[in-house]
Amino acid sequence: MIDLYTWSTPNGRKVSIALEEFGEPYAVHPVDITQDEQFRPEFLSISPNNKIPAIVDQDNGRSLMESGAILMYLAEKHDRFWGDDRWQTVQWLMLQMGSIGPMLGQVHHFVRYNPGKSEYAEARYSAEAQRLYAVLERRLQAEEYLAGSYGIADMATWPWISRFEWQRMDLAAFPALKRWYLRISERPAVQRGYDVPANGFTIPLPDSA
Repeated sequence: MIDLYTWSTPNGRKVSIALEEFGEPYAVHPVDITQDEQFRPEFLSISPNNKIPAIVDQDNGRSLMESGAILMYLAEKHDRFWGDDRWQTVQWLMLQMGSIGPMLGQVHHFVRYNPGKSEYAEARYSAEAQRLYAVLERRLQAEEYLAGSYGIADMATWPWISRFEWQRMDLAAFPALKRWYLRISERPAVQRGYDVPANGFTIPLPDSA
């Protein structure tokens, strides 16, 4: 059994989706970041950076923060979902951790939540979103999934693309990325893991899906 400390964000959804994909039993402990629950001392003892998600694996007592580290831990534990090549998987996972998540997160901050505060920031991060979508598009024109076959790099990246509306991105302009997004959206484990903690969220689909 794994204890999952999470909230309904792209980073949180990575791990709940992965736990569903791996078939790992888990118990959900909501950490409501809108109420600053991530700063409670008991959560700090599990996640020193005060960020969700975090896990405690009751099989061995190990606690882990950082979604990318958790995904790699699960893939190592189960020896599954490494794609066709482990280092290709790590490479694309690191792209998500270092670029896709942080940059699209800035789009959310400036474009969705604080429009009009900084024209420069809106333009800068929107342009970076376009660039990153194009990077994924080129990769997915050549491969069905980011590392050839479905794996943890896809689980990490897909929840960020699921907020394409927040990013004001048109998936129709990226047909290979759109096909990848819709293909993953159909996976039962993704559908189960998306709404964790259960708040009634449904997977966003592009208008022409």
